[in-house]
Amino acid sequence: MRNGDGDNVCGGSRDGRASGASDSAPNGGARTKRVIISGAGIAGLATALRFQRAGWRTLIVEKAPGRRSSGYMVNLLGTGYDAADRLGLVPALRPNDLGVFTSMIVNPDGSQKFTIPAALTQAALGKRAITVFRGDLESALYEAVRDTAEFRFGTTVREVDQDASEVRATLSDGTVESGDLLVGADGLHSGVRELVFGPETDFRVDLRHMVGAFPLPEVPTRVPDGASATYIGPLRTAAIVNLGPGRSSAFFAYRCEDPQAELARGAFASLAERFGDLGGGFPDALRQLKADPDAAYFDSVSQIDLGSWFRGRVVLLGDAAWCVTLFAGYGAALAMTGAERLGAAITESGVDLATALEQWEAELRPEVRKRQSLARKGTAQFCPPTRFHVWMRDTTIRAIQMPGIRNLVLGSLKRATR
Repeated sequence: MRNGDGDNVCGGSRDGRASGASDSAPNGGARTKRVIISGAGIAGLATALRFQRAGWRTLIVEKAPGRRSSGYMVNLLGTGYDAADRLGLVPALRPNDLGVFTSMIVNPDGSQKFTIPAALTQAALGKRAITVFRGDLESALYEAVRDTAEFRFGTTVREVDQDASEVRATLSDGTVESGDLLVGADGLHSGVRELVFGPETDFRVDLRHMVGAFPLPEVPTRVPDGASATYIGPLRTAAIVNLGPGRSSAFFAYRCEDPQAELARGAFASLAERFGDLGGGFPDALRQLKADPDAAYFDSVSQIDLGSWFRGRVVLLGDAAWCVTLFAGYGAALAMTGAERLGAAITESGVDLATALEQWEAELRPEVRKRQSLARKGTAQFCPPTRFHVWMRDTTIRAIQMPGIRNLVLGSLKRATR
């Protein structure tokens, strides 16, 4: 890949105009700026929406043959909710808001230990929060851009070349596309990152855990309607959410010393071995996974640690840039926030591209560091090291339900989410 200095794509022209949609074309007319986006997930679609609203043309390249969606839930709160609000998505998401449901902690056989008070969950989320399935969020984003964006499914970026005036992407369909910006929003195993920044092994930090998440087409058995059942044991966690037909899902996480071996065996074989001894609704969830193993998101828990998220006119976003992991519980919110702020920095700041990207990264990186740190600490919450740690966690949750302590915790959570 040839690198250029990539200046003057944002703010319009060198005289500092704050327009993201105009430069002079060779015939003297206005030239509409263009962004090429690799990845049609949350990060990529949010980027397309933000740049389209600034008047840019968008090309979205996606390696999958069609749209995909996952069954696990995402929380949009804090800056993530703010980003969704600024992108105009809140009205479309509200009808799909899952709200607060009953959360049960269960024993290995599926019997109930205790229930986490809904008021605590609501206080932790705060008033400006939406909980939706990932597929519902992706659908809302897709509907917002489908009529104006160009999509190339079943296509990947094969080569990248750039100079001071443009970036050129050679695609797997044989075409060469040029634009003012190339955004790699293609996930943890980003192809754009591989081409422009180097091999994944240079940046991936393996946390030695595995996660599996998948939708449940059939309503899970032995889990009450409108409730979740979570088992937390030494070095592993399993959870099932029953919100009715088409809205139920399963989640598994466990400590693993050889993630590559687990990936080679596949989702069903690995999860069945690790969780096949559990009762309650978990055998039914594994049965449904066996019927459609490709429906699962199954991967090692890894973070990306990059010294910079951009090079010239190529920018990484979301999991491709930082990947806080599912343990952080903030990946979708950060992807939305990063996309919205990226668009604002480039199309509204009136400064050159390099300066805009430096400012964007400097503003966002502290939040990413915080979430990555919380995820590393969270491994002990999802997969407690010993039975003693499990007991301590249970004892803490039980104590929170005592009237005096409960009121103190509720007050603290409400203050933190204001």
